[in-house]
Amino acid sequence: MSVAVLLLLGLGLLEAEGRRNRCFFNRTQEYCVCYNLSEETAGSIIQCLPATVVEFEGGDLEKYTAFPIGDLDSSTIETLGSLIIQKIIIGNVLVPEILLARVLRFFSYTHVRELAFESCIFQGTGDWSDMEGQDLPIVSLSFHNVTSAPVTGQEQAFSSLSSWLGTLEELAVTGSRITSLPCAIGRVFRALHSLDLAQNSLGDGSLRPAFCQGAFPQLQELSLHHNNLRSYLSVCQGVGLLLELRHLDLSHNELVADLSSSCQWPASLRHFNLSNTGLDEVPTPLPPSLEVLDMSHNHLHAADSSLSSLKKLFLNQNLLQAVPSVRKYPMLDTLHLDNNSITELPRDEVKLLGRLQDVAVADNPFDCSCSGAGGLQALAAAGHLGQGWPGDYRCQSPAQYQGRPVAQVPVSVLRCDPAAVVAPICVILALLALAGA
Repeated sequence: MSVAVLLLLGLGLLEAEGRRNRCFFNRTQEYCVCYNLSEETAGSIIQCLPATVVEFEGGDLEKYTAFPIGDLDSSTIETLGSLIIQKIIIGNVLVPEILLARVLRFFSYTHVRELAFESCIFQGTGDWSDMEGQDLPIVSLSFHNVTSAPVTGQEQAFSSLSSWLGTLEELAVTGSRITSLPCAIGRVFRALHSLDLAQNSLGDGSLRPAFCQGAFPQLQELSLHHNNLRSYLSVCQGVGLLLELRHLDLSHNELVADLSSSCQWPASLRHFNLSNTGLDEVPTPLPPSLEVLDMSHNHLHAADSSLSSLKKLFLNQNLLQAVPSVRKYPMLDTLHLDNNSITELPRDEVKLLGRLQDVAVADNPFDCSCSGAGGLQALAAAGHLGQGWPGDYRCQSPAQYQGRPVAQVPVSVLRCDPAAVVAPICVILALLALAGA
């Protein structure tokens, strides 16, 4: 197999001493890993032919930048077309972009649909003119912990790649210190439905230019967790033109809920993750048609929003002292309230909670007097309490029940609701008195 084909498959050729430099195939997982292949040991790549996923680890391709790479002959093209490889992972490689630009077009002869770069360094600039109008089968492209020149100023390269990038469906650029994304680049990704920009350095001011008019017109899923976002209002304004957006993840950003926000979120938004954002109150406005809302791991003391279409609400790890009124969420089927400051479940709320499919209230400081223990036992008996029951439900008060499982607290009608017993007795006695008279 030629050096050009090896570069095509792995971009991972490197002579290394003292390390493994061959391929290892896991038949069960159809996964093949190659370590630091050199021209002398490249023959071991034949083990990867039955694999659907091939990973290449280690490399420095600088010595191949001047290597002549011409068009492939018919036998090599036939070999590439017969491979069943669906995904290629390239890790810990120094990649000269000029070399990448020269070999990327050969992927058109394969069935590879996913290409991932992990902990790579992209060096220099490439001449992408040969990719003009070129289509590739790759629909998922990801970069994690990569170092490269800023994307600003590389609009021409993206233009040359537009025929392929315009068909890309999934793109992830994570942990790569990105601070901005030019508007023109977003317009190239006409079919993209999933964009992951997590663990970067995006700030409030970088969103509106990135998601400008015409950028990412088909985008449905956007992940921005672990960035430098601060203003809830600015984020709302920044993604307002993503009219197909359904999933938005803002978790692990230190957000501030602006006091007078009038922004409109995309009407299509259904799943909203605001967990670990430092919120001490529910921000407004919330997307009106939400079905799933995650505000766990915050500092909320109350959650009194009203969302008519909400189905799943996650409020675990907050400072709630009371159960939010389920009446405000008529479509709700899942409510998680673990690790809050809730001491009891009021009887009216227990009846409403009984209509849900999944309720979780574990690890709260329960008052195991009648209302505290009785409500939980009633929900458990009806099969509505999910994972954690009974072991993670323990009493904090009164003193005689402290540390005791809620499930073991005796609850009797006479002790807990004497009115329910006394009232019927009084009625019977009154009737007997009337009968005797």
